[in-house]
Amino acid sequence: MSKKRALQRLLNPGTVAVFGGEAAAETIRQCQRIGFDGEIWPVNPNRDELSGIPCFDSTAELPGAPDASFIGVPREAAIQVIGELSALGAGGAVCYTSGFAENGGDGVEMQQRLVDAAGDMAIIGPNCHGVVNCLDGVALWPDEHGAQRVESGVALVLQSGNVGISLSMQDRGLPISYVITIGNKADLSFHDYIEALSDDPRVSAIGLYIESLNDIDVFSEAALLALRKKLPIVAIKTGTSDLGAEATLSHTSSLAGSDEMYNALFRRLGIPRVYSLSDFLETLKFVSCYGGLAGNTIGSLSCSGGEASMIADAAEQLELSMPAITEASRQKLEEVLGDRVHVTNPLDYDVFIWGDQAALHDCFSAMLSNEFDCTILVIDYPRPENGGLKNWEIAEKALTDACKETGQRAVIMSTIPENIPAIARDRLMKSGIAPMQGLDECLRAIRFAVQIGEAQRRVDEIPALPKADLQEGTPTVLNEWDSKQALAMYGLMIPEGQLCSASEAVEAAESLGYPVAAKIVSADIAHKTEAGGVKLNIASADALHAAIAEMSNLSDQFLIEKMSASPVAEIIIGIKRDPNFGLALVVGAGGILVEIVADSAMLLLPTTRDEIRTALSSLKVSKLLNGFRGKPAGDIEATIKAVEAVAAYAEVHRDSITELDVNPLFVLPQGQGAVAVDALIKMS
Repeated sequence: MSKKRALQRLLNPGTVAVFGGEAAAETIRQCQRIGFDGEIWPVNPNRDELSGIPCFDSTAELPGAPDASFIGVPREAAIQVIGELSALGAGGAVCYTSGFAENGGDGVEMQQRLVDAAGDMAIIGPNCHGVVNCLDGVALWPDEHGAQRVESGVALVLQSGNVGISLSMQDRGLPISYVITIGNKADLSFHDYIEALSDDPRVSAIGLYIESLNDIDVFSEAALLALRKKLPIVAIKTGTSDLGAEATLSHTSSLAGSDEMYNALFRRLGIPRVYSLSDFLETLKFVSCYGGLAGNTIGSLSCSGGEASMIADAAEQLELSMPAITEASRQKLEEVLGDRVHVTNPLDYDVFIWGDQAALHDCFSAMLSNEFDCTILVIDYPRPENGGLKNWEIAEKALTDACKETGQRAVIMSTIPENIPAIARDRLMKSGIAPMQGLDECLRAIRFAVQIGEAQRRVDEIPALPKADLQEGTPTVLNEWDSKQALAMYGLMIPEGQLCSASEAVEAAESLGYPVAAKIVSADIAHKTEAGGVKLNIASADALHAAIAEMSNLSDQFLIEKMSASPVAEIIIGIKRDPNFGLALVVGAGGILVEIVADSAMLLLPTTRDEIRTALSSLKVSKLLNGFRGKPAGDIEATIKAVEAVAAYAEVHRDSITELDVNPLFVLPQGQGAVAVDALIKMS
């Protein structure tokens, strides 16, 4: 039995066994409450019954191999029970028991014993709350929850039991198909759940609450599978500290913390990373209704200029486009609204047609005819207990009919989250209109849907991430000369130069032509400038003699290079190795700006030319590359080629490279190239 098949049995069982006392009894009650129609087999040698169902004394007495089990016994007993279930051929188990690897110490060894005992079984946990399947009516869950039976909806896979409880009680109109809390991930990890849920057509989107990821390569494969199936994934990743950014030889490490690597991973895979549970729920609601968007255009309808202004401001900040209304649409809107309304996008249609279903329908239809990627109708509802909701229902009906007739996509949005009551949310969801709660949350959800749509369109161009393996060996640092020569073989442009002794320096300089740069060559001194090992713009033999003499205490080898022309901009290109993510490529503002300006972008390797171009264009220093205040533009194509050369070298040496810096890369005026002025490589 494969783990995938075992997990399918666990998530949608026909038979359930529960082991333990009160937690097991509560699990039975939760199964009964949600409508589980299979058999439930309690096992407890010290009780006659649990929740009214007679108990078996042991695993051996069970009438068969259960598809799913809930384990709520102490950890030694949990390992024994799981071993017994595995021998029976059981499907899988939720291990509610704690005291394993999360506690360290002997818990780590105990957790490995549990995994070994499971064999082919699928284990959720340990140290987890379990799973609620709202589609088929199963709750291997020892606590209260707010999930309800649905025909389709969003699956939540969460590395936190309490967050699972809280989200199950959401009052957002979001249909939830599964709540799966995965605890320590001893046996199964996020990729296993993504693969299993991707096979269920009733799952409309997947929400991940992540504390940590392992096996990045298989996670990326699972995420790409979901992307191909157009199944959106939205993630919260907790922990934003740069624990992976330890100070080492290069500048790259300070720019390549663990949190930036997660961002790079999510960007590549089309997984929006959100930072609040409110954004999490609203984004999942939007993408579960509409999926990824084909573009970033939005239209806005409101009966207030204040709301229109706020939407326009938020859209600009989020790089959402609000195109002008077409002439045909303008004419129709002017017919409906007359000369009292200034027709534009965002549209303040005023209040005089409020309550007139025919006029509202014609207004909404005319706006939808612009074929925006999403149109927003702003409605804030009064409290239902106050009555008087007729006009709001009229507006709903007008928009619903207009969407059906035009085939266009629209949402109803309240400016603050609490201003859409449950009764209205239910109506809207049934009619295919997402009730979006909160102006900022709605606009961000649309932006995230654009991100998902972009990734879905280019999914076949997104390279999979290889396993992050590193050969063991003695670390070796290549000096600047060796580093440059190695990278030049892959297409990196370097200055004309010669490696020489002190006595050979003048001859080398005269063959190159003054002015020159003189540098010490040493694998032991990574930051040569700080050590006094770099002299620039040397214009004569006497000046060179003096420079060499001043640096001779640092090295007996020197690099004499022809001085490069003044650059348009200085860039850093770096490679950082992470034990989990593998190789990361960093581009950013180089030279002394590395220490001053936080201006960098990260990509995981392998990467593509388009990703490199996008990363460069995202930098603040890209203004210099494009020509700033009348100054010449930089050679962007040569810069991209330089980044590609570094990436190519890193890919070939993937199993041994640990660190690489090209800093600075001089980006010369357009057509003149990009030259690596300094470089450092560290290998294992």
